[in-house]
Amino acid sequence: MGKRVFLIVLDSFGIGASPDANSYGDEGANTFASIRKSPYLHIPNMEKLGIYHIDGVENRSRTIPCGVYGRLLEQSKGKDTTIGHWEIAGIVMNQSLPTYPNGFPQDIIDQLEKETGRKILCNKPYSGTDVIRDYGEEHMKTGALIIYTSADSVLQIAAHEDIIPVETLYQYCNIARNIMTGEHGVGRVIARPFIGADKSSFVRTARRHDFSLVPPKDTMLDRLQQKGITTIGIGKIYDIFAGKGIGERFTSPTISNEDGMNKTLDLLKEDFEGLVFTNLVETDMIYGHRRDIDGYAKAISQFDKWLGQFLNNMKEDDILMITADHGCDPGFLKTTDHTREYIPLLAYGKRLKENCNLGTRETFADIGATIVDLFGCDPLEHGTSFKNMIRK
Repeated sequence: MGKRVFLIVLDSFGIGASPDANSYGDEGANTFASIRKSPYLHIPNMEKLGIYHIDGVENRSRTIPCGVYGRLLEQSKGKDTTIGHWEIAGIVMNQSLPTYPNGFPQDIIDQLEKETGRKILCNKPYSGTDVIRDYGEEHMKTGALIIYTSADSVLQIAAHEDIIPVETLYQYCNIARNIMTGEHGVGRVIARPFIGADKSSFVRTARRHDFSLVPPKDTMLDRLQQKGITTIGIGKIYDIFAGKGIGERFTSPTISNEDGMNKTLDLLKEDFEGLVFTNLVETDMIYGHRRDIDGYAKAISQFDKWLGQFLNNMKEDDILMITADHGCDPGFLKTTDHTREYIPLLAYGKRLKENCNLGTRETFADIGATIVDLFGCDPLEHGTSFKNMIRK
């Protein structure tokens, strides 16, 4: 059995506003504190690893942690999925990716209409569920594409699966991806297929697909591949890195958190040396943005129940790391967007120290730096390894 690291991102599971949160309008945001108010939160396994002992987290636990724990600060500009995952993997972005609070420029819309052969609806920031309610019926009558954005660096295209086949929608997203380059190089172009008979029944499907920018520099994934070490991405990981540095397994998005957890657990039974990088998106996509505190708490509790099974099946050399990519505080009512927060880090392995407090780390990139160090790869440009702090 080779050395294996399982890195799991609980999408948007922030643990308190960053020092610069006021620059993003997010002062006071705290995703974890909000879901702790829910009666549905039950996380004994994360408690066992040390989540309540992390800097800045109000501690109501008497459990002595058996894991490694700490929090990390984001150095990159922005607070979206792409930026967060890239920094975890070793890239610090000093300039934010472009956002479009007033919609996309007319020359972009004209080019999209010309190259897709379809008219454009909406073209403004919008909730993904509201936009299909408000524009879905007109789209079905005219065949026009619903194009919208958010506070993130994204261009999203929504289309009904009966009007525009999903594969055709993906082709339109590729067209948009080729247009959105240079100064308009958004982090992601996202296909948002939906179904339903009318606005009262429209619902988005699991066939979403992200078309990301290619990371501008090597990440921990590239370092591992350069050494012949297996890299497996589960969930949105392949899309977020545009496939760069990711092996060929599980390149399709997962259909749910449960699907992602099952795929990750199945890999424990296999014999390989390498990294499994998993994103569990429902906390962000379904509960965070919709400001559903109880739903978010239930999703984290479902993960914690699965975590117990995972911990019991880990091999001697396995290392588990659990973290996040930004916040999306379901109790923060100023906005439905992501929130600029610290992220947690919980780690466990039979060869790692128990009750090991990493304190507050200066960048998400310390995770990537540690992973390449664990595998004996060349260091990355950003991040400081904490390997020697956590090993027995």
